[in-house]
Amino acid sequence: MKPHFQRVALVGKHHESLSGALVENARQVLEDIGGFLESLGLQVLLEAQSAETTGLTRFPARSVAELGEQADVGVVVGGDGTMLGIGRQLARYGTPLIGINQGRLGFITDIALGDYRKVLPPMLLKGAYDEDHRSLLLGRVMRAGECVFEALAMNDVVVNRGAAASMVELQVEVDGRFVARHRADGMIVATPTGSTAYALSAGGPLLHPLVPGWVLVPIAPHALSNRPIVLADPLEIAIEIIAGRDASASFDMQSLASLHHGDRIVVRRSDYRVRFLHPKGWSYFDTLRNKLYWNEGGV
Repeated sequence: MKPHFQRVALVGKHHESLSGALVENARQVLEDIGGFLESLGLQVLLEAQSAETTGLTRFPARSVAELGEQADVGVVVGGDGTMLGIGRQLARYGTPLIGINQGRLGFITDIALGDYRKVLPPMLLKGAYDEDHRSLLLGRVMRAGECVFEALAMNDVVVNRGAAASMVELQVEVDGRFVARHRADGMIVATPTGSTAYALSAGGPLLHPLVPGWVLVPIAPHALSNRPIVLADPLEIAIEIIAGRDASASFDMQSLASLHHGDRIVVRRSDYRVRFLHPKGWSYFDTLRNKLYWNEGGV
């Protein structure tokens, strides 16, 4: 019997902070997991930047575009940041992703590193998994009617004041209709996935992944009546810089600094969605309970 998936894209951490012992550890983990996948009869394709960072040459290296075209599934080893980065890039190909947590929180990389040998075989060989689709934001920075920056975001689009500046003044519109002007440290537009990230720390609500909506959350607003709001995701949100110095916009930490007065950050639903695969019996509420430490002490 053929395995449910045959070609596996293996992706690891490759950000700039990896050096010395961290690189060696990342290389060893990827080699161990890749070797295990090969022992299951699967072909392993290593993401090119992961190969370059770790120096691992055991598996053929492929660009993200090649992985999207050639791989049946992706196994992502790292933290949520690693998954966010590859998820945005592979969404256009519809490649399903499995996350092995080698980071801290692990909201979307939900398989413990020590458990992969027992968890992966039924998922990869028999197709025993639960599938979970996540929406993406498409954000654009418009200046004098022209797009000067564009990016996808799985978590959030954030407009922030400058590090040494006071509050910014932002005008918010939804589907071309004026909503309000806010004086605040910034504004967050978050997906349901991102509702457990920066938006949560700024006082926003949790949004279940199946809810087709966004969370609009002001950051430290001047007026206490400026509260978070949940919006339907077909709506387009525009945030205009009215006043304030050194404002910046970030799209899952992909940043454009030095926004100008009059710049408009326009956010809408992307045409792409990210596909996550979880072990059979996975529950979003189990993840929340474990990561947010609900019911600690047996309550």
